[in-house]
Amino acid sequence: MVRLLPLRWSVPTLVLGIALGLGIASRPLSRPAHARSDDKSLADAAALDRGSSPLVQTSRQLARVAAEVTPSVVHIESKFQTSEQRLVEETGSGVIVTSPTVPGYYIVTNRHVIGDAATLDQVSIRLRDGRSFHPTQKWFDRETDLAVLKIDADNAKPMPWGNSDRLEIGNLVLAVGSPFGLSQSVTMGIVSARGRALHLGNRSDLVNQDFIQTDAAINFGNSGGPLIDVDGRLVGINTAIASNSGGNDGIGFSIPSNLVRRVVYDLLERGQVQRAYLGVMLDPDFTSDKARELKLDRVRGARITQIYQGSPAARAGLVVDDVVLSFDGVDVLDENHLINLVSLTQIGRKVALVVFRDGRKLSIEVNLSNRQEMDQRSEAPSHPAMGSLIKPLGLTLHDLSSDLATQLGFSETTRGLLVLSIDPRSSLAGSVDVYDVLEEVARAPVTSVVDVRRALEKTGKGEVLLRFKRKSGTGSRSHIVVWRQS
Repeated sequence: MVRLLPLRWSVPTLVLGIALGLGIASRPLSRPAHARSDDKSLADAAALDRGSSPLVQTSRQLARVAAEVTPSVVHIESKFQTSEQRLVEETGSGVIVTSPTVPGYYIVTNRHVIGDAATLDQVSIRLRDGRSFHPTQKWFDRETDLAVLKIDADNAKPMPWGNSDRLEIGNLVLAVGSPFGLSQSVTMGIVSARGRALHLGNRSDLVNQDFIQTDAAINFGNSGGPLIDVDGRLVGINTAIASNSGGNDGIGFSIPSNLVRRVVYDLLERGQVQRAYLGVMLDPDFTSDKARELKLDRVRGARITQIYQGSPAARAGLVVDDVVLSFDGVDVLDENHLINLVSLTQIGRKVALVVFRDGRKLSIEVNLSNRQEMDQRSEAPSHPAMGSLIKPLGLTLHDLSSDLATQLGFSETTRGLLVLSIDPRSSLAGSVDVYDVLEEVARAPVTSVVDVRRALEKTGKGEVLLRFKRKSGTGSRSHIVVWRQS
């Protein structure tokens, strides 16, 4: 709710003003006052001094930046139904970006602004110039809470990417978005901290916990909007606040632009985000007592508490209670920092680690693999050639046996077809993940590729309901996607 602050007069100030006024009024004017040439020169000099002051110059630079970036910020509204059939309306922000390899204009925002079940026509995007669009494609990445939407627009203005690694604590930043529906609002603050991890309800399962903390005002409706440096470059996507009041308390969090850019490019080029992994479990509560026990001078780095069998860490000879101090030449701050460094590294790359073991430092090289292999921990076929491509859907599918279902973490009674790959050009990209199980097409159960093709032939053109099952924590959940067949 927008509140107007009452205007309060200070009584002593008012009395002083009256006294000064009476004093000036009582003074006789002996002669008319005329402006002199030296007075004008002094006034011009004062104005020149004010114009060249650092404060005025900074103000002008911020105004130029605000004018430059606001055409790249959009207002987003979405409506969707939850699994409990409850209608949800979300309002948020987004920013226009481009890719060097995939042509077109794309909107980056938060996944929670769009919602898991939102269809394309349920999402509205309004540009600064008043034009409105429904996205033509969408992609999600749940592990960073990011979404990418494609719009068919002419002459849109993308925001240039900045380098979030160069941000320093104390740097000035601007947050732009639609707090409480007030679009194109600009607020200013500083970078308060870096490398923050969040444990805010359902956000606590995010893989990449490496947020920028800022005191620039971020409120409801700012989600998905950009955090911008003083050069007008995108350095973060605003995603969360820490608040006891429900509004801005000066503690906001943004996803660093280097992570955002990696996710966006992967989604556009591959339809999914590829993440490298070590194959270890890390200590989320590495204390000073444990550090002393390991003969470490202070708490730093990331302590390993478990090694997964057959993982890159196991092959490299890492052991429990190793403390990773450095990754590829970068000092490791904590376990979340290491997770972020690993997941952003190219799969298959050989990386140098510095670990602390038995009171001394060791240098170890490790070849990183695909994180999805660890998440699934199964013998599921990973090569698309092992499945069958359903061209209309843009999905490569494989028959799901009871053995394969249990290895993937599903019930042995689960029936359907396993998603092996997703064409990034498919309208299902972002709504479906690799290793989802397709259970129904147009309300008809499917257990083979023949079933899928037959069901699609019967439905003809128009909207088709697809039911998928997805691994979720220790269980699984079903979700419905509305797909349009042309």
